[in-house]
Amino acid sequence: MNRPYIVCHMVMTPDGKVTGEFLSTPECEAAAELYYDINRADPATAFACGRVTMEGSFTHGWQPDLAPFEGAEVEPGDFVAQAAARRYAVAFDRMGRLGWQAAEIEDADPGYGGSHIVEVLSSAAPLAYRAYLRSIGVSYIVADDIPTALCKLSELFGIERMLLEGGADINGAFLRAGAVDELSLVLAPVIGAAGDKSLFSGAVLTSFVSMGVGHPEGPYPVLRLKRRGE
Repeated sequence: MNRPYIVCHMVMTPDGKVTGEFLSTPECEAAAELYYDINRADPATAFACGRVTMEGSFTHGWQPDLAPFEGAEVEPGDFVAQAAARRYAVAFDRMGRLGWQAAEIEDADPGYGGSHIVEVLSSAAPLAYRAYLRSIGVSYIVADDIPTALCKLSELFGIERMLLEGGADINGAFLRAGAVDELSLVLAPVIGAAGDKSLFSGAVLTSFVSMGVGHPEGPYPVLRLKRRGE
């Protein structure tokens, strides 16, 4: 089964946290900018996040009115609006809750802005939401597990390399599915709070080997590790 090569790319504290108030501290600014520099330079043609991360970064809680789409006839299966986009934003949004207003990410950062949106929905996602996505030109695939989703992303959109950019729940789901091939971790010079989330939620034992430490353009260490056996 063909699937993209997955690089989990995150800012991480020395105690293994990836989400929390530490991300907004002045001490984390340079590490965060290095993270974005690496994101822009990576040859991946897609980045992937879970629903919570996509909502916090891009849709900001906006919700469409689905009433006009209730009862709409929707063809079964997947919907490919763009099969050859420059870059894809892949949103793992099982029940279809993200409020997209356009088919592309609107962001000043060229690593994100202009990326065509692909929603990964479960088979239980509402038909009205699927009809809404079709109306604004957002692609979607229907997959109830990560291996199926990755196979479809490869076959339908030609994605060969994808950055997995959290949060902890979707990172953990990928790890449990054996679908994290490489780690790219920018170490921030702060320690996370007790309630901050770790790199992988529900992690399973997985072995990696070092690809080196450092980044010639950044002030903080970047840990690069490859899954053993890759």
